[in-house]
Amino acid sequence: MKKQSQTSRIFGLDLMRAIAILMVLFGHCLWIFPQSDDIFYQFLQLFGFFGVELFFVLSGFLIGNILLKLFVQNQFTVKTALHFLKRRWFRTLPNYFLILIINVILAALIGYKIQDTWRYFFFLQNFNTTMLPFFPESWSLSVEEFAYIFLPILLVLANAFSKKSKANTYLFSVLLLIVASFVAKIFYTNFTTNVTLDQWNLSVKSVVLYRLDSIYIGVFASWIFNYYTKLWAKFKYVSMMLGFLIFFTLFFELGRIGLLIETHPYFWNVLYLPITSIAVALLLPVLSLWNTKTSFFQQLIAFISKISYSIYLLHYSLILYLMKYFIDLSSFTKLGLYIFTSSYLMIVFILSALLYRFYEKPMMDLRDNNR
Repeated sequence: MKKQSQTSRIFGLDLMRAIAILMVLFGHCLWIFPQSDDIFYQFLQLFGFFGVELFFVLSGFLIGNILLKLFVQNQFTVKTALHFLKRRWFRTLPNYFLILIINVILAALIGYKIQDTWRYFFFLQNFNTTMLPFFPESWSLSVEEFAYIFLPILLVLANAFSKKSKANTYLFSVLLLIVASFVAKIFYTNFTTNVTLDQWNLSVKSVVLYRLDSIYIGVFASWIFNYYTKLWAKFKYVSMMLGFLIFFTLFFELGRIGLLIETHPYFWNVLYLPITSIAVALLLPVLSLWNTKTSFFQQLIAFISKISYSIYLLHYSLILYLMKYFIDLSSFTKLGLYIFTSSYLMIVFILSALLYRFYEKPMMDLRDNNR
């Protein structure tokens, strides 16, 4: 099995994370401008979607490497799983709960009524139903948190009852969870009619039970990375080209060949999202093996990668919503909107850097000092 330091930074993976958060950020900038039918506007609409998909697969790949090492090299017990979850939660929960509480307080101050607030504290705002309207970007965090819970639980059970090789047991567990997510999407499609793109966006794309496979496809990629290292490297460019070909087909050819959501709901509900995740995973061989010398560009990418979680939590419901709440953009010229957008982006990066430096990183340091 391929060994890799958990503390080393890989430029390609930092670049992947940086691109993902910038896509999400720029995709949400469209909320500033009037809706348009031009191709650039529509292309940017894909940014938010694609950025999250990058995050899902990359997160699964990184966490998969950690879990695989723990599972193969140790007796994977409840204690091991809890240790993994504790370290993961030190990374994700402090930031999330801080921004969630701030959002709840601000919503109360401006008179915004929140439905089922308690659900957000347990990541249940979109577990098996349409995402609730408050703090909408948190839907992806729910997917990730439950993915990190379900896999260790299954690994504990598999370790206790399976007598097969650990590598195969781990692989079987991951594939089982991927299949379970597929089955959930099939059940949804069988009992749902009149599917529209808006309904698909809220009721399939953003629901935990139907999106767990996106994380686990990244986990599966980490298994290949560790056990088929030579093939991973040998075919990395072929893999990348295939990934780009799939992206081109998904984003530009489906309408031309007639695969519309209204006429082919099975394809969109069951296959479209997993195929997208597979396309992202096909980029990983090149990115995971891409390192570069220290330079200003490398340091910039690493910096954006480090603060990406803070950016994700702050940029939309907190910063952009408040700016639009207090500033009426209806009379702004196009130049004024560009100035507003530039100011918004500057505020996002400054506040995210401060949040990372004075809260997120100290929490991770506390975790690392209490192994």
